[in-house]
Amino acid sequence: MNPKVDFYFDKVSKWQKEVRQLRTIVLSCGLNEELKWGVPCYIFQNSNIVLIHDFKEYCAVLFFKGALLNDPNGILIQQTKNVQAARQIRFTSVREIVEIKSVLKAYIYEAIEVEKAGLKVKYKKTKDFKIPEEFQKKLSAKGGPALKKAFTALTPGRQRAYIFYFSAPKLSKTREARVEKYLPHILKGKGLDDL
Repeated sequence: MNPKVDFYFDKVSKWQKEVRQLRTIVLSCGLNEELKWGVPCYIFQNSNIVLIHDFKEYCAVLFFKGALLNDPNGILIQQTKNVQAARQIRFTSVREIVEIKSVLKAYIYEAIEVEKAGLKVKYKKTKDFKIPEEFQKKLSAKGGPALKKAFTALTPGRQRAYIFYFSAPKLSKTREARVEKYLPHILKGKGLDDL
């Protein structure tokens, strides 16, 4: 146990017993405990393997390369359709954790083996994601070449963030409003969250 991480387990209110149980299980697998992104992260030879985090409805163990794990028990969850590598196992009680303790440890050991083998998740490229029609119209419009140049100059991660953000609303009107609002940001070379 890393004392620098203790504060996380002390501050969790709703899922305190559950995350403490998860901590015990994960540490029993021989991983080093660190604090990253404000949550406990468990590492094997400088590589992130798994982290523990809590949400309003559940707490979870997140496998960084979960997409590469076998899932014979069907318990790995892809948080959203855009998450490519990570997978979660979610819990809402200590009983649930205790019941699958051996399964959870097996998944952790497999994740360590994935890292030892040097396996990599094959990520989709930005060009593989569908650009929403409302943004595509702007890229093809009269001022489109400057916008297209500015957009392609962004990092792939920033490009994907815009594509996902513009695609999310169900209504075309809302998608158009989002595109319109962020055109100046793109032209300035800024990402979605850049000020």
